[in-house]
Amino acid sequence: MKESNTYLIANAQIVNEGQIFRGAVLVKDDCIEEIFTENEIREIDPQLKIIDLKGKHLLPGVIDDQVHFRDPGLTHKADMYTESKAAIAGGITSFMEMPNTIPNTLTQELLEEKYQMAAEKSLANYSFYMGVSNDNLEEVLKTNPKTVCGIKVFMGASTGNMLVDNIDTLNKLFSKAKLLVAVHCEDEPTIQKNLEVFRGKYGDKIPIDAHPLIRSDKACYTSSKLAVGLARLYNTRLHVLHLSSAKEMELFDNTLPLEKKRITAEVCVHHLWFNSSDYEKHGTRIKWNPAIKTRTDQQKLFESLLDNKLDVIATDHAPHTLKEKNNTYLKAPSGGPLVQHSLLAMLDFYRQEKISLEKIVEKMCHAPAVCFQVKKRGFIRKGYFADLVAVDLKNSTAVDKSNILYKCGWSPFEGHSFKSKITHTFVNGQPVFDNGKFNESQKGRRLEFQR
Repeated sequence: MKESNTYLIANAQIVNEGQIFRGAVLVKDDCIEEIFTENEIREIDPQLKIIDLKGKHLLPGVIDDQVHFRDPGLTHKADMYTESKAAIAGGITSFMEMPNTIPNTLTQELLEEKYQMAAEKSLANYSFYMGVSNDNLEEVLKTNPKTVCGIKVFMGASTGNMLVDNIDTLNKLFSKAKLLVAVHCEDEPTIQKNLEVFRGKYGDKIPIDAHPLIRSDKACYTSSKLAVGLARLYNTRLHVLHLSSAKEMELFDNTLPLEKKRITAEVCVHHLWFNSSDYEKHGTRIKWNPAIKTRTDQQKLFESLLDNKLDVIATDHAPHTLKEKNNTYLKAPSGGPLVQHSLLAMLDFYRQEKISLEKIVEKMCHAPAVCFQVKKRGFIRKGYFADLVAVDLKNSTAVDKSNILYKCGWSPFEGHSFKSKITHTFVNGQPVFDNGKFNESQKGRRLEFQR
């Protein structure tokens, strides 16, 4: 018989559901058995194993609803094991991974192969999007809403055969989809028109700071408006990924509670952290699609996050090798590694008094669970899985090559010292990360959804 795994996480400042209070969490096997306030803690069995946080803050594990872990087919950049390990070190206990791997995840068979791979390799909990092309709609509609996070549509260029630009396909998908449709919104004709203008001016030597002018706010707005319009027409459950422009914010609503929204929106850490003035320093290392735009766009995104037009904070973690990134504008791929440092970045914003701890937890933990209807995760609640992260707000984390866990070996935050430190991560009740040391004895689990 398996020995019971029971312990108490004590002396914690628990951040959960809009409150911060001193208390403790009793974990039994894979779930939260009980939550105690400071006064109730005296009643606990003194023989119980205790993990003493000594006043550190305890948060629900972060759920990242958008990552690219490059497995299968692109494993020179990253793989399921290395990136899930980096995620664990960053306080991310669950992730949802994108279908533009090689081969593209366009069949149910290929989708299940990724789940089998994750069961063997991932240290964090996992789910995978079913990919959409212009000609696989029947296969997409077979996707099980209870075991798959969503359907991913690239309404902009992507790897292989995944640009969905056929309006008939989009109408059929939005009208028939029985689970959440997540979209990357950039209008390809607008981008190509802008690109030709800059090619005419610079040839193949287009400067990196032209990126947000080529992949412009107009390109983003045109595509996002189309997606939102289709969702309203068919009452589709739509989730718009990595919003990047001020103009797009007019498309989203903050009058309804999150659980009643049919259209939700995500912002990524890099669009909150960087703006177009940073291209001079960081160059193609901060080349993302959609592009990092102006300081005005950055400020509007933060404002919209705080007033609930933007519902979720994610990473769009998309590593490439430095050799690939250190290239000319047209040849350098878009994307960068973020999962190890996303929570730390948001905690820096807290230290700058730009956002509260409660709001960070709402947007990184609670809201993804609500948006995707994740079963028994995203909150510190009795009976929920014990996915938890402890952070020390009085310590710091310097980012350099010696402590970067990404397979690609670099970070856009290199040289920065975050003002907080992630000390412990728990996944399904297992202490998997403790002050730099990993326990890899158990793997993460497939996420389930209450739909």
